[in-house]
Amino acid sequence: MGSLARLLVAASLLLSPALPLHAQAAGDPSGHWEGTLKLPNGELKVEIDLARNARGEMAGTFGQPEQGLKGLPLSTVAVEGASVRFVVKGGPEPATFDGTLASDRKSIAGTATQAGSSIPFTLTRTGDARITPVPKSAAIGKELEGTWNGTIDVNGMPMRVVVKMANQGDGTAAGTIVSVDGSGVEIPIAMTQKASNVTLDVPSVGATFAGVLNDDATEITGTWTQQQLSLPLTLKHAAAAK
Repeated sequence: MGSLARLLVAASLLLSPALPLHAQAAGDPSGHWEGTLKLPNGELKVEIDLARNARGEMAGTFGQPEQGLKGLPLSTVAVEGASVRFVVKGGPEPATFDGTLASDRKSIAGTATQAGSSIPFTLTRTGDARITPVPKSAAIGKELEGTWNGTIDVNGMPMRVVVKMANQGDGTAAGTIVSVDGSGVEIPIAMTQKASNVTLDVPSVGATFAGVLNDDATEITGTWTQQQLSLPLTLKHAAAAK
């Protein structure tokens, strides 16, 4: 399996931002797209969701249903006439999809390229974009606010993660997680706090972190669960490390 396939198949810590939908115009690739990449050793099913955000800019997400992955934010989406380009970050090198939107807006065909490897693709529009809203969380304790760093050991490979949490002016809390050694994309999370028990949910990949905050609020020690994996993870508050 080539480098592009390895990037797309690899499980990552991923989630998607909210992207309000706007009315579609002629040549607008907004929608939910499904397709299959033809690999030397088989096929890889992918899903792309494209929509315009509140600023009128095209944005979207990437998914692999067979890997339980959905909602990975596309780092770049560019549309010029019938040409559509989007970039998926999810490994050591990004994968770039260059395609052409059919005149009936029912298909996009082109080439996906990563690290010198190229694979033809065709996407078929199956409906409106299915972009998950940003998770909303109740307010958290002041002790949880800030940046937390940790490392997950996956089969001997360290995967660094950075979690940021903060209370908002409307009485809710917002948080993000980024896999430093994976996608490098900062993505939203849902948070729950009950006394010293802290839960972080990443529903787009079925991942959860459940941990306990220590007495001096410098570490959260717990377990990262994703699909069949349950791995120990300790998050350390960045301010405590100074």
